[in-house]
Amino acid sequence: MIGRAANSWLAYGALLAVGGAIYVLCRFFPADLPFWMPWEFSWPAFLATTLALAWFFRGLSRLPEQDRPALWRNAAFVLGVLADYAVLQTHVDYLAQHMFFVHRGAQFVVHHLGAFLIALGASGPVLRAGMPEFLLPLIYARPVQRTVDFMQHPAVAPVLFIGLLYFWLYPDIYTPTMLDRNLYDVMNWTMALNGIFFWSLILDPRPCPPARISTLLRAMLIIAIELPQMVLGAILSLSSVDYYRVYEICGRVFDMTALNDQHYGGLIIWLPGTLTSFAAMIAVLVALRINEEKAEAARPPG
Repeated sequence: MIGRAANSWLAYGALLAVGGAIYVLCRFFPADLPFWMPWEFSWPAFLATTLALAWFFRGLSRLPEQDRPALWRNAAFVLGVLADYAVLQTHVDYLAQHMFFVHRGAQFVVHHLGAFLIALGASGPVLRAGMPEFLLPLIYARPVQRTVDFMQHPAVAPVLFIGLLYFWLYPDIYTPTMLDRNLYDVMNWTMALNGIFFWSLILDPRPCPPARISTLLRAMLIIAIELPQMVLGAILSLSSVDYYRVYEICGRVFDMTALNDQHYGGLIIWLPGTLTSFAAMIAVLVALRINEEKAEAARPPG
């Protein structure tokens, strides 16, 4: 038991050492680093990624085989975590700070694609099995549970999901956010966490109960977020007004007009966002059918 605990702390120490080395490289040699290294190193993003993956694989090794998620769910979770890391902690982040359409692509990943894949992984039990025991009471603490209940309330979840998208894209808020690193980080974290909470509510593979909401309500929430995204994407992709003058300050790395940049960003909000909603609807219907088959198989004969 003592040996296992010592190995765990050694592993955490190794993660901190790797993070420290990356921090030093990014701090003193930023121009010499390859594209896949961070443009601006973030300890929270690094720790969230590495600890999530470490606890995930540790949890998989601890759970009995019959309690582990399907292989495709495990792959979805890992891909989702890596996708978020790729847009937040590589030179994609530099491009996002200098091109509107790249930034919209990065935000689509953290708010839609990455969060969707993480939620599809249904890895909560695996992560809990892999976490240190002293952290488990924090998860079940009343303030944490009340926060989750609020964010996943069916009347609140779609408002938060769309509200944050519109809020961070309001021009008078977007400009200071792109110029202030702290606000920039707040935007990324709120979008990522909100995406995970929302898609976890929608893609919960269990029937209701124990899932929070029914299949019909999930379908209604998907429809509720789809139209506002389409409207926002259409406005930005068809407008003749440049709403985001911040890139006149930051400069653009690609030879592209401001309107073309904005139009491509609007299309990213419009089309991939709509496709994500379609994919969610399909996933909900498939889960409904699987749960019905399980219930039918469990019903006593006659």
